Amino acid sequence: MPLSRPQLDAAIVATRTILPLVFPADAILRRFFQENPIYGVQDRAFIAETVFGILRHRFLLESLIERITPRALVLGYLVKFHGMNLRELTSLISKTEAKWLSEVKAIKPDTLPLSVQAEFPTWLVKKLQIFMPDADILDLGLSLQKPAPLDLRVNTFLAKRHQVLEILQQDGITAQETPYSPCGIRLIGKPAINHHELFLSGKIEVQDEGSQLLGYLLAPKRGEMVVDFCAGAGGKALHLGALMHSKGRLYAFDTSEKRLNNLKPRLKRSGLSNLHIQRIANEKDSKIKRLSGKIDRVLVDAPCSGLGTLRRNPDLKWRQTPQSIQELSIKQSAILAAAAGLLKPGGLLVYATCSFLPEENQVVIDNFLATHSQFALVSCADLLSQQKISLDTGNFLQLSPNRHQTDGFFAAALIRTKETLTE
Repeated sequence: MPLSRPQLDAAIVATRTILPLVFPADAILRRFFQENPIYGVQDRAFIAETVFGILRHRFLLESLIERITPRALVLGYLVKFHGMNLRELTSLISKTEAKWLSEVKAIKPDTLPLSVQAEFPTWLVKKLQIFMPDADILDLGLSLQKPAPLDLRVNTFLAKRHQVLEILQQDGITAQETPYSPCGIRLIGKPAINHHELFLSGKIEVQDEGSQLLGYLLAPKRGEMVVDFCAGAGGKALHLGALMHSKGRLYAFDTSEKRLNNLKPRLKRSGLSNLHIQRIANEKDSKIKRLSGKIDRVLVDAPCSGLGTLRRNPDLKWRQTPQSIQELSIKQSAILAAAAGLLKPGGLLVYATCSFLPEENQVVIDNFLATHSQFALVSCADLLSQQKISLDTGNFLQLSPNRHQTDGFFAAALIRTKETLTE
């Protein structure tokens, strides 16, 4: 279907609305659609694809466009990345626009600077160059420019993966098993899965395969005491509850009441009865202190830069700075220390982020181990092997879209070996 002027105008208005990036792009776009109910399903899909496409390729587009405007970004994206022919745009653009768009189309990306090709800000390239060759930075950057697939987690408390796959295929939804997670399903395309009976009945949840693997690293058992320390909207907590067969006690802690409220309907659908939602003021909350030394397993999915999720959240490139990374690493260290205090001797803690920066990952773990002699590192590859998952990235779990087709995740596993805690 050819592009109409109203569609083009709508994409330009949406781009202009989002580009200041005062708030996350997905939240701004959601509000934009709420305030403009005139747009149908196809229009919304085109607008969303265009806006997020611009955010994925903004560095390159801005390097090629002389006068950067929302209109120029939309037209540049459609011609350079959306595969739109200039002839299709003839009635919608001026001769001047047609001329520079033909020039934009002809430029080869590999002639441009590394930061532009990788679509990373200069400060991030400099950080990556400390531990990564330029070829790997480009490989990572290109993989993060591609849209993420839609992954599902089967709620194994209510259903089995093969049953869910059969139902999806019967309903004309193309799906396949994920390569690593035993309960993961990857959809081909982006069907409206949140309206499907499997979703409404709690048998499936939307969750990236990398995120699912964190549950298998922690591997909680029936009857244990388990804490999800930074539960958010609870996707990982629900997975932990299913792995526990709803036996034992599972706490979902978070400082955000809004995020925890989003967990409540998901918990109701899940059929789990062992998950207890608790809002905390901070990592020193009395609710945490009461559980000190009593917990078998703790998951710390720490607040982080989110740079490993750029496929889904490309606006994070402009929302993070070197200063915010430094502030996050301080917060991550404080959260890890507080969460570690919950463990009983022999207890296991998994620390995770969706970032690929060492100062949010290995550095946080190294600093913690240097000051907490009663903890020791456990090999993530060994823990996954115990769950019959063949994935060896060394002592740490380090996932990336270019190697594993998941979001960029880091995880480290720590065991408490001694009785006495030292701060």
